[in-house]
Amino acid sequence: MKEIDVVIKTVVDGLRTIAQGVEKIAEKLEESAPKAEPERKAKAKPVRKAKAKPKKTAAISKKVASKKTPARKKVTAADSVLAVISRSKKGIDSATLAEKTGFDKKKIANLVFKLSKQGKIKSISRGVYTKA
Repeated sequence: MKEIDVVIKTVVDGLRTIAQGVEKIAEKLEESAPKAEPERKAKAKPVRKAKAKPKKTAAISKKVASKKTPARKKVTAADSVLAVISRSKKGIDSATLAEKTGFDKKKIANLVFKLSKQGKIKSISRGVYTKA
C-alpha cells in the first residue's frame, strides 16, 4: 500500500510541474500576441457575372441508355474458407486451411464453427472438414 502512495505522490508532483509549465507558456503567449484590433467593416466583394451557358441541342440533350453492370457480391472470409474446403475431395485440416487462406488458426476455428452450424460443411474427423 505504501508503494502505491509513493507512486501516486510522484504522479501528482509531476502533474503539478506540468501545470506550472503550461501556465508560464500561456503567459508568454499572451505577452507576445498582438493586441486585438477593433473590428473593421467587411469590404463588399465584387459580384462576378455568371458565364452564359451554351444552349443544348436536341442531339446532346438525349440521354444515352447506360448498361448497368450487376453489383459484385463481396467475398467474405467464410466464403473463401468454404471455397477451399469445397475444392478438397478427401477433406482438409485446419492447418492447411490457415495456410491456404492466410487466416490465423483462431479465425479458421470460428469460421469452421459458423459454417458447420449453417450446415455447409461437416467434420470427417477431428480437425478435418469437407463440404456437406
